[in-house]
Parts: sequence; structure tokens; C-alpha cells
Amino acid sequence: MAEASGAEQSSGRPSDLRGKQVAGYLVESEIGRGGMAVVYRARDLRLDRTVALKLLDPQLARNDTFRQRFVHESKVAAAIDHPHIVPVFEAGETEGLLYIAMRYVAGQDLRQMLDRTGPLSVETAARIAGQVASALDAAHDHGLVHRDVKPGNILVARGTDSEHPEHVYLTDFGLTKKSLSLTGFTTAGQFVGTLDYVAPEQIWGKPVDGRCDVYSLGCVVYETLAGAPPFQRDDDMALLWAHQYDPPPPLSSRRPGLPAAVDEVLAKALAKSPEDRWNTCLEFTGALRQADTARQPERAAGGASSPSSAPPPPPPRWALPVFEDGPRPPLQ
Repeated sequence: MAEASGAEQSSGRPSDLRGKQVAGYLVESEIGRGGMAVVYRARDLRLDRTVALKLLDPQLARNDTFRQRFVHESKVAAAIDHPHIVPVFEAGETEGLLYIAMRYVAGQDLRQMLDRTGPLSVETAARIAGQVASALDAAHDHGLVHRDVKPGNILVARGTDSEHPEHVYLTDFGLTKKSLSLTGFTTAGQFVGTLDYVAPEQIWGKPVDGRCDVYSLGCVVYETLAGAPPFQRDDDMALLWAHQYDPPPPLSSRRPGLPAAVDEVLAKALAKSPEDRWNTCLEFTGALRQADTARQPERAAGGASSPSSAPPPPPPRWALPVFEDGPRPPLQ
């Protein structure tokens, strides 16, 4: 089996490697690609299992600082044992390529799900966001900030039962955004983070902590409920300006009927200053569930009071003789 060589990749992003072997993995098909990496479905030849193999842009491997941070932070990510974080099996370098081997998750990402279903109910959005929040807070406890929370990095697999209809995984911890910024890979076209979901402090270049991910998760939740991110502009500079200075439009202005409490929860998640946001991602999603639960009794009460306040419907025409004749003697 032919090995992939660094020479083949010298022109930039990894070329199509289908059918080739990379560090003990047989590349089978492409799953997706972004500005700095390509993800393949591959076969682990040593353990005979399917994995997701991410190959980074070869130019990153040429930067000693990035390479060292990549190996270190990939090990930290691999050490996090959490049910909603895609497990990292291995990370390393071979033939001039940096790679990460992760669990292959059958299903779709949240971007594909939203494109197929449209906006979600508050209950479903909160259920999905709660699983992502749990993963993010676990990473924060290990000193990792994701910095690129977006629908494409949230994988939605089939759940276990009707009460847990989906199992959500957060991915893309291995390509460390802090490493990119520290090693100069933040030129035009390589912005750290995705513009629709980037926190203001990332744009300003300030130090970030877990509240940066609270903001990005807030943008994702907003999109799951409204059908679009909070800010939509004609060009990238206007979008960056909006994240820094424009107030997010109330969610209820795009989706009427939602309670004011949901607007308040999202507004706090999308505050410009980290100090004004929820302290943790789970605090945010817990408040979102509570805002939705608070209106459940109102809906139930409304449904229960309607029949009692209205007159009973008339009997069907075929039953009128029974009602008009009154009670009849029992049958002998």
C-alpha cells in the first residue's frame, strides 16, 4: 500500500488521499474539509476499526511552535473522557503531515440537521445545547477553550430511546485555535473562529476563557431557534463590527410567540463583555430550559381551561332521537 508523502502535499492543503495509507490508517472517503484541514473516513489497520482521520494543512507542520503545541494540546484533549466529546485516539506527525485520529460518528452534524428540518423547538434546541454545554464545561475544567463552536462542529447521532432521541458530540478540539494565533496563522482568510459565531473578545485579540464559548454557543442556539445566526451582514467587516457593537435582535422578533424569558436568556449569553454573560455553558443552557419549562404550566392550564369554559358540543344528528326521547326502560 502506498504511503502518503510530504512531497505530495507541498502545494498546500492535503490532496485527495483516498486509497492511500497514512500512519497506519487506510483512507477510504472524504467526510469534509475546511480552510485548515481535511477529514477522511479511514480504516485503522492495526485495530481494524473505522475512524475519522483529520489531516492538517502541511504548512502548519513546518512551524515548530505550532507543532509542539498541537501535540501537547491534542494529548490534553485525548485525556478528556466525556460522553459528549468525540474521543481522540491518536495525534502525531508522519511524512510532513499532522494528523488526528478520532472516533467515527455515524450521523449528521447540526448544520445538516438544520438545513433539513429548519428551526427547532425550544425543548429540542435546549436538549442539544445542554449536551454541547456539558462537553464545553468539561474542556474548560481541563484548561481548554474551544474557540470555534458552530453547527458544523456539533455531531448529532441517534439517541438511546424516546426520552433521549439524539446523542450529541462536540468535535474539533485538536486543531487548537490558540496555537494558530500564537504562530501567525491568522492572516486574511484564516481568521481564528467562524465569523457567524465569534465572540467580541476574539475579534479584539484579548485573552479568552470559557465565556468565549458561551457567546458562540449562544449564537448557535439562536440559529437553531430563529433559522439564522443573530447577525447577518453583507460583508465580513460589517459582521465583525456587529459582533462587537450591535445589539443582537430579540429572538422573539424573528420567531414570535416565544416567552420574554427566552429573549433574556439569549441576551445574556450574547453580551458584548464576558463579565455580563453566563459564567458557564451549563448555566446558560439550564436557564434556557427553565425559561421554556416556565411556560409549560401556562400551556397546560390554557389547554385544560378551554373545554370547561365553552359549552359542550351538540350531539351528532344520528344520536338526536336518543336525547329527544329521554330515558327508556331497561331491556327485559
